[in-house]
Amino acid sequence: MVNRLTSLPLLVWVTLLGALLVQGTFFMVWPFLSILLYQRFALGPYQIGVILSVAALAGSLLGFYVSALSDRFGRKHIMLASGLCCALAFVVMAMADSVHGYVLGILLVSIGRSIFGPATQALMIDQLPEKPRRELALQLRYFVANMAGAAGPLVGVWVGLTAKQSTFFITAATYLLLLAMLLWAMKRGYRLADNTLGNQGFRRTLMLLGQDHGFLLLVLANILLMFVYAHIDSSLIQYLTRAHVPALVKLISQLILVNTLTIICLQFPLRHLLGRWAISTQMQLGVVLITVAQLWYAFNPMSWHLGWLGATFVLSVGEVILFPNISVQIDDMAPPGLKGAYFGAGNLYAIGWSLSPLIGGWMLEHYSGRILYLWLALVSIAVLVLYAMASKVPRPSWLKTEAKL
Repeated sequence: MVNRLTSLPLLVWVTLLGALLVQGTFFMVWPFLSILLYQRFALGPYQIGVILSVAALAGSLLGFYVSALSDRFGRKHIMLASGLCCALAFVVMAMADSVHGYVLGILLVSIGRSIFGPATQALMIDQLPEKPRRELALQLRYFVANMAGAAGPLVGVWVGLTAKQSTFFITAATYLLLLAMLLWAMKRGYRLADNTLGNQGFRRTLMLLGQDHGFLLLVLANILLMFVYAHIDSSLIQYLTRAHVPALVKLISQLILVNTLTIICLQFPLRHLLGRWAISTQMQLGVVLITVAQLWYAFNPMSWHLGWLGATFVLSVGEVILFPNISVQIDDMAPPGLKGAYFGAGNLYAIGWSLSPLIGGWMLEHYSGRILYLWLALVSIAVLVLYAMASKVPRPSWLKTEAKL
């Protein structure tokens, strides 16, 4: 593993470092966006949820289209445009004095990040012809993103920037810094991707994707998976709040800590432990763990704090196994020349993420938390079935993958 780390190209390391900087400053302020909207404009939870959900949905759909264009016109131009879009979006929010200004900024952020993420992933993969090094780079990218996601809010609180509008300027500056670093690294070594397939136009790309039924099943499974997982950020907290769980604030803090520490501490040990398993088998194990967590949430006694922590630990282990491998699996399935399109389509999982708070809140209001989590367990089982189907569906004859699903 050490040899693989030292053999990663400069551009890959710059991409990873940039992800740490950008994600860190992003999470310094984004989790507290709801506080800003409530304090400045007195928006309710449902209004804020609609704004964030619609922006995420629009971003994922447009991100798929533009990511496909990166196969045709090159990663560099798409990446620069999306990075500048993100920087502009945060400047808009830093200067906004109305709800409409924030809505515009949030929409631009969602669009820019939905394009920037897949484009930089594809750029990183372009530089690594060997599959083991690609898998390591994708695992590192997930680890770095989680480190930044965990440290960002803590750093924001520590330096006193939490829920301050001016913090958006810092995030905008890190995007500009990252773009400058990437351009510098590209001048010192840049491997162009094969764009034979991607050069045929977006309509032709859609036709090719439409023939890859195994991949489409994977995309649908990931949308449902993200829909289930995202309830840890919204529905679980609302469920515990409505039930008047004792020492709620302390419990929520502990849940976040368990989730973060599990991801940071177990990602690479589990990768080593499960390294000889097929990716599809690892994915199925992760879904089983997430299903168990939903059932645990459904039946856990309200006053049993250790039970909530245990269920979150099981969920987090499932996440550690699943989420890094989603990118690895997409890379395995994507042919040379369509990496951008496949990663852009894979990013449609944001649809599930965006629908989660709306549907979860509605079910909690009209039914109960137990019904919600039992239903999520059934959805998780559906994901398991879809993964099994995706691994058995014949791939189209035109598609040449580097590894079997």
